[in-house]
Amino acid sequence: MVDLTRLALPLLRCLPPETAHGLTLRALARGLVRASAAAPDPLLRTTLWGREFANPIGLAAGFDKNAAVPDAMLALGFGFVEIGSVTPLPQRGNPRPRLFRIPEDGAVINRLGFNNDGIATVAARLAARRRAGAGGIVGANIGKNRDAPDAAADYEAGISAFAPLADYLVVNVSSPNTPGLRDLQRRREITLLLERLLAARRAAAPERPPPLLVKIAPDLTEEERADLAEVALTSGIDGLIVSNTTVARPPGLRGGNAHEPGGLSGKPLFAPSTALLAEMYRRTRGRVTLIGVGGIASGADAYAKIRAGASLVQLYTGLVYQGPGLVERIKSELAALLRRDGIAALADAVGRGA
Repeated sequence: MVDLTRLALPLLRCLPPETAHGLTLRALARGLVRASAAAPDPLLRTTLWGREFANPIGLAAGFDKNAAVPDAMLALGFGFVEIGSVTPLPQRGNPRPRLFRIPEDGAVINRLGFNNDGIATVAARLAARRRAGAGGIVGANIGKNRDAPDAAADYEAGISAFAPLADYLVVNVSSPNTPGLRDLQRRREITLLLERLLAARRAAAPERPPPLLVKIAPDLTEEERADLAEVALTSGIDGLIVSNTTVARPPGLRGGNAHEPGGLSGKPLFAPSTALLAEMYRRTRGRVTLIGVGGIASGADAYAKIRAGASLVQLYTGLVYQGPGLVERIKSELAALLRRDGIAALADAVGRGA
């Protein structure tokens, strides 16, 4: 058993980021990484889409691209886990190096490029998990292959494969590392895409179609933000994830890797992603379920996202710097803040500060 926070984390930081990540996944898969998950706090429970979440703290897509360790991550105390992004065909992604730590800023830059094992392999892992009777909420994030001639067909393939296997589905049209991908967020393109994907979902899981969400970028124009809010209200999707990584570089970044190309995550993303979250909550009039992600590293951060309009939140980069114990700390701090403010149910806090 490894005390990752005390012993392994400093050693992992000495390794190239992608190497360290691979070793972490292998350790998790072998049961070598453990954290003492506290008993569930009833105050943190919430129900969305007919599914009960033990707590609102989720693992963002990107950590477990290939569904190698969803149950190990749930055991660390996450309320839900999102695997992916997964493309129809296996994909190597962009050349290395493509992952960069910026410890001075509590940030990471990645230009991985949807590296993953492909739908067939990942779906087989989720199917095996389901046959084994594994519990917990696991979502699937889907993307398109870099050279796909028909982007919508790639997303349809992901929906068809994962609708019977995942607790929710996420359409990733906002990664900055696949050329042209973010163009799919434009009103006409996203409307046509979602029409096809909603039909594919109905065909693949007619009895209990999983919720379908769209993950959006933080780097949107005002017109694009208004259009996406309107599409969210009218298309029939079940929510938005706000937001993906940013191609912007906020002033004041200190790290030597700060100007590497790719998507920036971590602390510098917290303020812009939270502002976008609050804006989308206002634009959708609180009628669309939102998941807030970007820069969460404390219970106060999670609470700020919830008050801005998030019913659930996700993190990833914070684990790079604080290790798996971060999950329980966030849950404990969040519960304390809710009790401090006299909030009796998590849902009552959603959007209070938007």
